[in-house]
Amino acid sequence: MAYRRTPRHLWTNVYLQTLSGAVHGPDVVRFLRHLRRHVRTPVLVIWDGLQAHRSHEVQEYLGDNWSWLMIERLPAYAPELNPVEGLWSWTKGSAVANFCPDGLGPIRQRVRQGRNRVARRNDLIESFLHKAGLFF
Repeated sequence: MAYRRTPRHLWTNVYLQTLSGAVHGPDVVRFLRHLRRHVRTPVLVIWDGLQAHRSHEVQEYLGDNWSWLMIERLPAYAPELNPVEGLWSWTKGSAVANFCPDGLGPIRQRVRQGRNRVARRNDLIESFLHKAGLFF
């Protein structure tokens, strides 16, 4: 998830990319470039200690883009502090609940639909932040 603060309030949105297989450094850089195309103001990205986040490619990209991109790293093994856990819990309980298709395509479509529903509900996104103990 990425968050952007405006002078008067917190503006939140969910930017989601699904991949088949493991996430690697170049995948993270591709996502961050995609994020930059959609958001032209400073961004705070909260992420966990995934090895891909610490890769050479990602660190180089972060060093080149410090003026607009702020990273807040969560402690290792602390899912209760990660607001994405609230998003996934909500998604599993509503967008893909009782859904058992044959293959990943329909699941990806349902997850995207759930993401679109969440994106229209700033209060819901903020509730994920509050549950994780992140108050802006």
